[in-house]
Amino acid sequence: MSRERVTLFDTTLRDGAQTTGVDFSLDDKKQIAALLDALGIDYVEGGYPGANPLDTEFFKSRRTAKARFAAFGMTRRAGRSASNDPGIAALLDSAADSIVFVAKSWDYQVLVALGCSLEENLDGITDSVRAAVASGRETILDCEHFFDGYKANPEYAIQCAAAAYAAGARWIALCDTNGGTLPHEVEEIVRAVSVHVPGDHLAIHAHNDTEQAVANSLAAVRAGARQIHGTLNGLGERCGNANLCSIIPTLMLKPEYSEKYEIGVTEESLRGLTKISHALDELLNRAPNRHAPYVGASAFATKAGIHASAVMKDPRTYEHVTPESVGNSRRVLVSDQAGKSNILAELERLGVPVGREDPRIARLLVAVKDKEAQGYAFEGADASFELLARRVLGHVPDYFEVDRFRVDVERRHNARGELETFSEATVRVNIDGQSLISAAEGNGPVHALYGALCKDLGKYQQYIDDIELLDFKVRIFQGGADAVTRVLIEFGDKDGETWTTVGVSPNLIDASFQALLDAIQYKLLKAGA
Repeated sequence: MSRERVTLFDTTLRDGAQTTGVDFSLDDKKQIAALLDALGIDYVEGGYPGANPLDTEFFKSRRTAKARFAAFGMTRRAGRSASNDPGIAALLDSAADSIVFVAKSWDYQVLVALGCSLEENLDGITDSVRAAVASGRETILDCEHFFDGYKANPEYAIQCAAAAYAAGARWIALCDTNGGTLPHEVEEIVRAVSVHVPGDHLAIHAHNDTEQAVANSLAAVRAGARQIHGTLNGLGERCGNANLCSIIPTLMLKPEYSEKYEIGVTEESLRGLTKISHALDELLNRAPNRHAPYVGASAFATKAGIHASAVMKDPRTYEHVTPESVGNSRRVLVSDQAGKSNILAELERLGVPVGREDPRIARLLVAVKDKEAQGYAFEGADASFELLARRVLGHVPDYFEVDRFRVDVERRHNARGELETFSEATVRVNIDGQSLISAAEGNGPVHALYGALCKDLGKYQQYIDDIELLDFKVRIFQGGADAVTRVLIEFGDKDGETWTTVGVSPNLIDASFQALLDAIQYKLLKAGA
């Protein structure tokens, strides 16, 4: 059976750039465009040439090899001709394959926001599209506020879409700009619009203000639209845009869609989706969303013992698709809810050899539950769990012993008379009967302690020189005057390996030191010291 083609339009570099806290550099844009191109996205919208120097520079040359390179801008201003509008000139001077115009399609927005007549707005749409088409560019119109406009004045909203189509626009994107439309409304409205503009010329551009941008995008496809706009990881203004990292695997792995439609992403590319999702977060210096569908670290994680037992027998009991299909992996978490199946599954994943009937497994399970009762959280600290497991199983060497440590924090005036906080730490370790004392300064007590501990470990120093502290999280596990503090620290090395350790104590510094010790011992273990 032949399948209909659905094209994917990515606006991470334009709409996604409006995310709070997100700022793309020119190099970031180049790298992200290459990732999208390799994934199999059909259109990459790179930004708004003429609006800022960075986007203007970005559009001086084509940034994609296969995907169409799209530039975004406004339709001509009221009172100007298309040939005399600097915004349109910047679009036509760019290296873009496709020109994307945005225009109001809600009569209220035209009258209030633009301050022009409804007829002037229609003329602006027609003239702008014709100018881009005459230049030989494929043209797309984003009908801003389309669904709200349709509810208020369906005749005028359709006139805006139809005007662009009649002027030669290849795609008419119906935008749920405020993100408040529901899936059944989207499906009904798209189907009504397709009477006037064929479905293979309609696109859906959904925002996520009701957490339904993905559902709205799929509803539009069911109603006839054949292009979906979205962003990687759902980046976008306010609550974000439709998340292509959810839409793509749903189109490819769910029979309702995969049997009817095809997209430009291959099965091989799909297996790189998790990596691409995390690569974007890495570029933006953001922690990946652990609970993201398909690509999150918890998307295929099982915590409860009875669930773990079922997953070990047949993953289909608690997985709707295979994690490998999107480049993710299965995780059976170790926690206070764990059973024997959880422990065995995690040991297998970590490559720790042990038999299913080994009596030490029961001892390890007791040890895990005792530790978690004290406040430890091994589901987020794989390295600390592996060390605990190997100690119970008798597999961890005694590399060194910490005799004592000391941390001083002082607030004082510097030479310029400014107040500053100064931290200094001292650590004494014993290696093969030899005492080594190291001191270090830091911008905080944990930083100073980390510096002192890693400064001189004698014969082990060569194994830890490339350790880098990546992330530090603190949580109060039990409140009140006797509060217990849980510290999770993420580390990395030059090979790109990362690991997380946990420490628990009523004293923040002591909890941090436990996590630091585990991190170094884990590194030594993995390095074969």
